[in-house]
Amino acid sequence: FLVADTRHVIKEAAKKSCFICYKMGASITCCETGCDRTFHLPCAPDGECVTQYFGAYRCFCWEHRPQQALQARPSQDNTCSICLDTVENKISYKTMGCPACQDARFHRHCIQRLALHAGISFRCPCCLNQEPFMREMLTMGIRLSKRPPSWESGQAVRPLGQRHSRCDAGTCLCPGGREHAEEEGPWQLWLCSSCAAEGTHSHCSSLGNNTYSWECSTC
Repeated sequence: FLVADTRHVIKEAAKKSCFICYKMGASITCCETGCDRTFHLPCAPDGECVTQYFGAYRCFCWEHRPQQALQARPSQDNTCSICLDTVENKISYKTMGCPACQDARFHRHCIQRLALHAGISFRCPCCLNQEPFMREMLTMGIRLSKRPPSWESGQAVRPLGQRHSRCDAGTCLCPGGREHAEEEGPWQLWLCSSCAAEGTHSHCSSLGNNTYSWECSTC
């Protein structure tokens, strides 16, 4: 029966077009009653759709996806708590926030990479809240990992303001040592754009002048 059901699903999907890329073979339908939008799973981010990786594994199109109900941010520092780059000044599909502290903001792709990187230690990178934060992220379509965190025990998630500040390259070439960092040039310290838990000097990882971001080997 399982084989027959699978064949039926494949056959039906072949008749449906993805509302994002317009190609056939869309097997995912929005769970909202009355909505017939279908899409491919890889197309979901481009269409700002949400797929929930828990329970019934429900999927929603951009119009019917769950929304975060966060208060106005107390501070006006519009930076991502993970990569420290600029975020939008409002909550959206690409910009998310912590329901516990109400202050942390982060890019969706940053919190997704952190979730996979942190595993069972996944929590808000700002206030370190875990349970309400994790439930909110699951609801908003962030996929979690049940494995232990990939970093060493000495590299636990830090509260906002305690920025990672050392070069973790296999061989650090800086004359001033791993803790030395400059604003620019070969000894500029780059943090991983996904987890912010590892860093490297530009020269130690052969990063060129046109480099805008860097990811550690784990991410």
